[in-house]
Amino acid sequence: MQTSASQGIAARPLWLIILAAGLIVGAAMGLRQVMGLFLNPMTAELKIGREAFSLAMAIANLTWGLAAVPMGAISDKYGAGRTLVLGALCTMAGVYVLYAAPDSTGLMASSLPFIGRFDLMVSGLLMGIGIAGTGITALVGAVGRAAPPEKRPQALAALGMAAGIGGFIAFPYTHLFMETLGWRTTLLVILATVALIIPLAIPMAGKPQAGPSTQRQQSLGEAFGEALAHPSFWLLIAGFFVCGFHVAFYAVHLPAFVADKGLPSWVAIAALTSVGVANIIGTYLAGQSGKFAEKRVSLAVIYFMRVFAFLGLLFLPITEWTVIGVSILLGFFWLSTVPLTSAMVATFFGAQWMSMLFGFVFLSHQLGSFAGLWTAGRLYDATKSYDMMWWICIALALFAALIHLPIREQPVARLAVPAQA
Repeated sequence: MQTSASQGIAARPLWLIILAAGLIVGAAMGLRQVMGLFLNPMTAELKIGREAFSLAMAIANLTWGLAAVPMGAISDKYGAGRTLVLGALCTMAGVYVLYAAPDSTGLMASSLPFIGRFDLMVSGLLMGIGIAGTGITALVGAVGRAAPPEKRPQALAALGMAAGIGGFIAFPYTHLFMETLGWRTTLLVILATVALIIPLAIPMAGKPQAGPSTQRQQSLGEAFGEALAHPSFWLLIAGFFVCGFHVAFYAVHLPAFVADKGLPSWVAIAALTSVGVANIIGTYLAGQSGKFAEKRVSLAVIYFMRVFAFLGLLFLPITEWTVIGVSILLGFFWLSTVPLTSAMVATFFGAQWMSMLFGFVFLSHQLGSFAGLWTAGRLYDATKSYDMMWWICIALALFAALIHLPIREQPVARLAVPAQA
């Protein structure tokens, strides 16, 4: 058994790697999901519209996607430790900028043409870089390489489950501090919580071990070229755009939707917490589904089932229990896409550049997040309703369900030939 420090992460047991990665993902992803709780109090105190806040969060999501590719490449080549520390520091800086944001009379509050408030945009940019270095995209490669291929979907599902647990804890955690300390001081609590990621990065430090000697190691350019020439990779990218559109819009705008319907604030907290709980179960089942079903079929089912959640918000009476029930249904199909999508990337191309290639797929997810957040803010400010957004979500869910069916779930020829030999 390898034990030397020079062998880095490869010398550590799989359970330790999954535990450390899960704690980091739970903290990073959980705290990212609670930003929607700040929409109403921030926009009211800072005297800005919902579009300005939505655009800042959209920039955070877009930056996350853009930064996921280089962060993934660094993680694949040099190890996840340094990306985790950089990501934590950037997140802390972004949260502090939000904390220091003045009201509309302050110097930094002036708007830039076609951009919005400068301070909110800077915060979104920093938080986007931060989550790219600390979220799932930075860690799928480390976990995927540590796990043997037959256990890889389950190991990656553990990251998605950790994100769900993080959301389950983060919503009541944040709500409690907001009720007792106010939204500004709560941001300082979040900043201190993110700082805990830095010591947790220690087990993830170390350079990745080289792959089997029977496989020639690829350069970064070769990996990109191979992936971009693979038709099924592009179908996976198109489907993941829809996932980002749904998740970002629902997580950020649900508290405002609930308030618009005259429901108490606890409903949004309970609903988003329910999403996190159901996500734990759904992601676990998605990881296990690889034992008896093709991943492309499981993904098609996940996207199709989201249709019923959005239809419920259009046609059912909007009550406390309707919102919570719909959120539970949606939660089963929330981050359950992540282990299947990331495992399919490894199926196509192997694990050497897994974080970087999944980061490329995730860029599409974040383009969808940007589109969902900005479109929701824009349509709401124009119509004072989210009805059109629910219809758009339904159409995109049907599109995503169909786009996964033609995927060929096979390794590229470079991997298939050695495997057959």
